[in-house]
Amino acid sequence: MYGLVRAPEIDREGLTWFNVPRPLSLRDLRGRIVILDFWTYCCINCVQVLPTLRRIEEAFPREVAVIGIHSPKFAAERDPAAVACAIRRYDIRHPVAHDPYMTLWDEYAVRAWPTLVVIGPDGKVIGQLAGEPDPDLMVQGIGDLIDNLGGICALVPGELPLTLEAPAPGPLSFPGKVKPLPGAERRWAVADGGHHRIVVCESDGRVLARYGTGLPGMDDGPAERASFTSPQGLACTADAIYVADTGNHLVRRIDLHSGLVTTVAGLGFRGLPVCEGGGADAVALASPWDLEIAGDTLFIANAGTHQLLTLDLGTKRIAALAGTGGENIHDGPARRALLAQPSGLALAPDGGALYFADSETSAVRKVVLTGAQPEVRTLVGRGLFDFGLADGCLAEARMQHPLGVTVMPDGRIAVADSYNHAVRLIDEAAGTVETVKLGTLRCEGSACRRPLAEPAGIWAAGPDRLLVSDTNNHRVVEVDLKGRRLRPWLG
Repeated sequence: MYGLVRAPEIDREGLTWFNVPRPLSLRDLRGRIVILDFWTYCCINCVQVLPTLRRIEEAFPREVAVIGIHSPKFAAERDPAAVACAIRRYDIRHPVAHDPYMTLWDEYAVRAWPTLVVIGPDGKVIGQLAGEPDPDLMVQGIGDLIDNLGGICALVPGELPLTLEAPAPGPLSFPGKVKPLPGAERRWAVADGGHHRIVVCESDGRVLARYGTGLPGMDDGPAERASFTSPQGLACTADAIYVADTGNHLVRRIDLHSGLVTTVAGLGFRGLPVCEGGGADAVALASPWDLEIAGDTLFIANAGTHQLLTLDLGTKRIAALAGTGGENIHDGPARRALLAQPSGLALAPDGGALYFADSETSAVRKVVLTGAQPEVRTLVGRGLFDFGLADGCLAEARMQHPLGVTVMPDGRIAVADSYNHAVRLIDEAAGTVETVKLGTLRCEGSACRRPLAEPAGIWAAGPDRLLVSDTNNHRVVEVDLKGRRLRPWLG
């Protein structure tokens, strides 16, 4: 037969299935090529594989069955409700088996996220690939496999019984970062990731404008015809909103006077680590997740290559600021430091430091921008698999996959500690971390009915006021620390 080893059965007790009416077995899939995608939803490399799998699903809808095997890294990712949100957030349209105790991971001898296992129509393993495949070569390889199966192993195409959940209605869908627009009017921009749009609001949350068609795409042009794909991050000036157009691997610019959307950096496909840099129209980005701006310097959290980049808006050149492209936590000279999926940025008011949420190490770190050369220092966090919910001194405190940071007027760093569903406060001067006890705040309206669920963005709206993107609840909430109040702001 074509394969040599019979694939372990995937219909097991303890698994929760999504996008299908009942669990699937390899017997159900006999006669088709099966691709098992071992992934976890925190993993940027796993997310970057999804478009390739979508291409395969669309090219070979009856010959190939893609099955996601969700194998969680973080404790929060064991929750089936959280996995369901991730499936909707990433618009996954194939069956997914949630394997909270990684039974199938062990039986298939998987060692890394992501890993793809290809099973032939006879139920035997053909091959296994760890890491992100080349999209074109992967699609071509599956096509060649289908063409060459004749006479070796019978291919019996068929349809999968899919049951996809409809998107949740409402003004926001899986919002990312929320950032202020400079000026006396005090307006705010929100990355409405699930709707593939950017929303501009007044200070009370009333919507003033929306940019983007609401459908995924990468078209430039007027606000009502331009399109984004899962935008996550923002940086604002008096004249423009710069957008981390994450799903398109681009940085875009919205002109606030004309409403025109243009592309300022990236090539529209996932890039490799940035070493020497180059022109903004020649360097490929990889899942930019957030932005910050100081004068003509735009800072980019290039999550997909575990780097921080700079874009000089005057010369239109991109350079590496921090990170080699390797994934880990290592401080020191910025260009030699190791980062792990930087996902949130905030500049110190004096411009002397760039704070960032380094999500895969559950860390909050900063780049010191003063001195002879930039230097990375860690405030909270220790390793790729060190996480938790612990307050106290910086060295002992723990977070779980934080995604957003902001610098408050008193110098404290507020953190959207995403997988702990919490707001944390770092006092760098005192060397401590504390959790905001949201349950003790006086809450209003819908804020009382739903606790935070994976907040992905946070920003200081005043001395004691925070706006928090409550991502899985599809809203932005306001936290008033002095008045001890929590209320809905948008959504």
